[in-house]
Amino acid sequence: MKAQKTDVDGALLIIPEVFGDNRGWFMESYSKRKLEKLGIDIEFVQDNRSFSAEKGTLRGLHCQVNPTAQAKLLTCIRGEIMDVAVDIRKGSPTYMRWTSVILSGENKHMFFIPKGCLHGFVTLTDDVEVMYKVDEFYSPEDDRSIRYDDPSIGVDWGVEAPILSKKDLSAPLLQDSDVEFEY
Repeated sequence: MKAQKTDVDGALLIIPEVFGDNRGWFMESYSKRKLEKLGIDIEFVQDNRSFSAEKGTLRGLHCQVNPTAQAKLLTCIRGEIMDVAVDIRKGSPTYMRWTSVILSGENKHMFFIPKGCLHGFVTLTDDVEVMYKVDEFYSPEDDRSIRYDDPSIGVDWGVEAPILSKKDLSAPLLQDSDVEFEY
């Protein structure tokens, strides 16, 4: 596994080693030892999967607030997404900066997002399946959403009319929320 830094401090694009032959391919999708060598020393406690039927489906921006803030390790196992992390950790050198990576079933890349970042993705194809690990269990009382089109953040999603959930449509702007993290 190799890691590439992104424009958000601590957010890493993870590129696994894929071994292929006439039968297909093999890769390690998770190795605690290899991730530790890349600086990710986290105990993941829950795996989540999501399916999005249509291209242009946008999920985000989401996080959990303390005490159950989550670090995430995502991969797209079918289709293709643009995955986004937004640094909202006050005091961070990349505070209020966002970054995006392309994850797909074909490229098999992974995206590590540290605690204190908002997360979201938009599907670039139909029939998309995303799988991700988190280091804290889901906590409904700590779950938060921020408007995907918050002008103070300015993510360029590349879609004019995304398909959104009611929850994401009614999400507040960051300035009107109780979401706050320190670096």
